[in-house]
Amino acid sequence: MVTTQQLVGCPRGPRWPGVPPPPGRAGSPAPGTGPGGHALHLREPQMAFLAAQCGLTLQQTRRWFRRRRNQDRPCLSKKFCEASWRFVFYLCSFFGGLSVLYHESWLWTPVMCWDNYPDQPLKPGLYYWYLLELSFYISLLITLHLDVKRKDFKEQVAHHFVTITLIVFSYSANLLRIGSLVLLLHDASDYLLEACKIFNYTRWRKACDTLFIIFSLVFFYTRLVLFPTQILYTTYYESIASSGPFFGYYFFNGLLMMLQLLHVFWSCLILRMIYSFTKKGQMEKDVRSDVEEADSSDGDVAQESLPLKNGAAPTDGPRSRAAGRLANGHAPAT
Repeated sequence: MVTTQQLVGCPRGPRWPGVPPPPGRAGSPAPGTGPGGHALHLREPQMAFLAAQCGLTLQQTRRWFRRRRNQDRPCLSKKFCEASWRFVFYLCSFFGGLSVLYHESWLWTPVMCWDNYPDQPLKPGLYYWYLLELSFYISLLITLHLDVKRKDFKEQVAHHFVTITLIVFSYSANLLRIGSLVLLLHDASDYLLEACKIFNYTRWRKACDTLFIIFSLVFFYTRLVLFPTQILYTTYYESIASSGPFFGYYFFNGLLMMLQLLHVFWSCLILRMIYSFTKKGQMEKDVRSDVEEADSSDGDVAQESLPLKNGAAPTDGPRSRAAGRLANGHAPAT
C-alpha cells in the first residue's frame, strides 16, 4: 500500500487540477523550537522575550510561529495520495467481496449463517478475500503513524484493533459467514468516502457534494440500520435460537457492539458536516482534519505593514543575531 502511494499517488497527485505540489523543504529551526525544528506553542512572556531579542514586533513573531506550525501539517498532495490508494483498495475489496458472496444464500438471509454451524466448509474465494482484508487492516495499524493524523486518531486505533481481533477470532471460530457480512457492510461506504475526499482535494465541488450526499445515505443505512438490525440481531438472538451460545459468544458480540459505538461516533461527525453543508451550500473540509492557523488573529494589529513571507524577517529596522536564525537560518540580504 505504501508503495502504491509513493509510485502512483505522489507522482500523479500534483498534476491534478487543484492539487498543489508538495511544499519545499522547511527552513532551519528557529530559537524556541523543539527537536527536529518543530515549533513550540510559546507562552506570552516567552514570545515577548523572543520578539525583543529579534527586534520584531510581537505580532510579527506570532505570525512567524503560526506559519512555521502550518509547515508541519500534512500538505494537500499527501492527503490526495492517501485517499487515492485507499479508494482503489476499498473499491476492489467491496466489489471483489460482493462477487464472492453474491451467490451465497446467507448474504440475503443472515440467519442462514448459523446453518450447520460450526461444520461449515470454507470456500477458496472467501478464504483469500478474508486474508486480504486482514492484511489490509494490519498494514493500516502498522503505518498509522505515517498517515495523515486526524482528530479521531484514537478512535481509528481502536477501530483497527477491534477489526483485526474480529477477523482473527471469526476465522479461528469458523464464524466467517457473519464476519464476511460485517466486512462487506463496511466496505460499501468506505470507497465512497475516499472518492469524496479526492474530489474535495482537487476542488471539484459539485462532484464532491454529490458524492458526499450518496456516502452519507449509504453510511447511515449500512452502519445504523443494517448493522444493528441484521448483524447484531442475528449474532445476539438468532445464533442461540436452536442451540446454546457458541464459543466466544459474549466476546464476539462485545466487539461488534464496540464497532457500533464507533459507528455512532462517526455518524455524529457526518451530521456536523451535513449541517455545515446545508448551511453554506458546499463541502468545505473534513471535520476530523486539522485546520491551518490563519495569518491574522484578533490580537494582530490591522496596520501591520511588514508581514513575514515564507519565514523571512523584514529587512529594515533593528536586527540581532537571533533575527537571522529566526528567518529560517538565512541572514538578510545586503
